[in-house]
Amino acid sequence: MKVKLVKSLIGRSPAQHAAAKALGLRKLGDTAEVASHPAAQGQVEKIKFLLEIQ
Repeated sequence: MKVKLVKSLIGRSPAQHAAAKALGLRKLGDTAEVASHPAAQGQVEKIKFLLEIQ
């Protein structure tokens, strides 16, 4: 699945920052191709309100 960071990480919890970093998202507008396995799905679920998922 493809994910894009569409909302800022400023003011978010350390766990949310870590989830974004684990997905390969650092800056606003960054896009990453993520394998659809349980660990990645959990990370996406933690920050889905910050992402655009395709």
